[in-house]
Amino acid sequence: MKDIDAIAMLQDPVRRRLYEYVAAQGREVSRNEAAEAAGVARTLAAHHLDRLTEAGLLESGSRRLTGRSGPGAGRPAKVYTRAHAERSVSLPARDYRTAAELLAEAAEQAGLDAGLCAAARRRGEALRGSAAPCGGLEEAMKLLAARGYEPHLEDVESAECAQGAEGAEGATRASARVVRMRNCPFHAVAERFPPLVCGMNLALLEGLLGADGPVRARMDPRPGECCVVVETSKYNAD
Repeated sequence: MKDIDAIAMLQDPVRRRLYEYVAAQGREVSRNEAAEAAGVARTLAAHHLDRLTEAGLLESGSRRLTGRSGPGAGRPAKVYTRAHAERSVSLPARDYRTAAELLAEAAEQAGLDAGLCAAARRRGEALRGSAAPCGGLEEAMKLLAARGYEPHLEDVESAECAQGAEGAEGATRASARVVRMRNCPFHAVAERFPPLVCGMNLALLEGLLGADGPVRARMDPRPGECCVVVETSKYNAD
C-alpha cells in the first residue's frame, strides 16, 4: 500500500482514535482495551485495527493475556503495536532524508560534531525564543510533544548515600521521575550516524529546555526510544 493510501486510512475518526491510542502505549494492546479507550464496540474496534494492520500502520500478534500457559490458560488474544515503518507524503515528491544522510555523512567525515552541536543548541534556543528556561517536567513534556517526541513519564530509582547512626555510610533508594520519549524525530538518520545525530539531538533539546532551568536533558539510550531523557536538575545533583 502506498504511503498516501495508508495515511488516508486515518481520516476515519474511530480508526484514528484507535491508532493514536495504540501508538501512545508503547506496548501491546488488546482489542478489548483499544475498544474501551476509543469508546466503541469490540467488533468495530477489531475491524478497524485489522484494517490498520493491513495498511502497515500497526503490527499484530497474539498472546495469552492471563500470563499463564498450558491447559486452562485460555486462547491467545490478538494484540497490536505501532508499526516500525515510517510513512510520509510530499506533493510534489521531495527527498529530504537523502539530503540529511549526505550532510550527516559529510559532517562525520569532516569531524564537524562540535560545530553541529553548537548549531543545534542555537536552534533550540531560537525555538524557545524569549521564554524562560523550562520550569518543570510537565512543561517539558508539552514542549517535547509539540515537536513529535511522544514523551511519557517514568519512575526510576537511584542509589543515594546516607550517614548511619554511627557515621557509617549506607545506601538508600530514592525515587524520581524522568521523561522518556518513544519517538525520535531524527530516527532514520540517527540509525546510520548515531553518535553524530544523537549528540545533535541532545544539544537541540538543551537549547530548547534552557541550560539554567530546573530540568535538563542527558543521554540515556534505550532500544526503540529516543536516546535522550529529561529529568529535574535536583535529581541529577543528588
